[in-house]
Amino acid sequence: MASTPYYGPDEPASEIFLERTFLAGDFISGFGYGIQMVLYTSCALHLWNTRKIRGRNAIFLLCYITLLLVVETIYEAVQARTVQDIYIDNRNFPGGPWAYFLATQYLAINVMFYATLFVLTFLSDLLVLWRCWVIWSASGRVVANCVVAFPAMIILASFVMGTLWTLQSSQPGLSLYSALPLAYGTSYYVISLSANIILTILISARLLIYRRRLIATMPNDDGKHYFSLATIFIESAALYSVFAFIFIVTYAINNPINQIFLTTASFAQQIASYLIIYRLAEGRAWNKGTMATGMTLQTMNFNSSAFHPTQTTMTTTNLEVGGEGGIVNLVVQSSKEPKTSNRSISSDGD
Repeated sequence: MASTPYYGPDEPASEIFLERTFLAGDFISGFGYGIQMVLYTSCALHLWNTRKIRGRNAIFLLCYITLLLVVETIYEAVQARTVQDIYIDNRNFPGGPWAYFLATQYLAINVMFYATLFVLTFLSDLLVLWRCWVIWSASGRVVANCVVAFPAMIILASFVMGTLWTLQSSQPGLSLYSALPLAYGTSYYVISLSANIILTILISARLLIYRRRLIATMPNDDGKHYFSLATIFIESAALYSVFAFIFIVTYAINNPINQIFLTTASFAQQIASYLIIYRLAEGRAWNKGTMATGMTLQTMNFNSSAFHPTQTTMTTTNLEVGGEGGIVNLVVQSSKEPKTSNRSISSDGD
């Protein structure tokens, strides 16, 4: 039986594999964009419906996610146009499509690719930095400022390095995989990932401490949306850190599969941002009022007799924290007296 003739390109196997991973990364990026569209719509609806209650915070977050979506849309459009330019418009370029891609990094479409990728990463870094400050602000603004000072300097350094990476990668004769841009790119992503890891640790540590303290004073089912490990995973944006670490390793060793993890890390970072904002929009995200509530609850749990001298057992404790204002409604029911005692306490967070 005759074997099937080879109709593939006359290129090295390594280069064909590069092109395959390039196309795979583009496909996966489109999948991630669809997820972002769904999350954007949900966040935008929540923020718009609560704009009168939340005021400028809702409008600011709505503008932020809109900017994020606009830049991401440009990024996706540039990727689609690049595929068309390489594999359709210039398929007969000497050396093949990949040779054309590397030889034309100076074109506007390729410069836009690097620029939008860099802007998306920087915007998401700023969001996580802000969340870290908000969560630590329960200990005071001075403490919060000291905690985020070092990560802020790292993010500033990543901005400088990312700018150099973008400029060098788009120079004639150079590309993302040339020696100098590769060095800048590796440094940029290492610095950016370092900032995210530090912020993830700071946020997670803070929330785990409060989780341990408050779960000891609350019934099992109360406040789960504040204390669950999934909540800590979302609030700390750990999703991005995982994929960014894989990308850096594969990019540093110049493994072609890094193109898949480059796009995966990018949309994972945006998804992490949308999940944080979604919790903010629903009023379930941690804030200064939430932290203050924990301390109030602990005090009330150990000094419950101050509310009712004859009460010795509390059977139900319901805690609700509403939005950014940190409004706390606490209802305590006693099982010792035949008559149920209900008390409501309001505390406004700063």
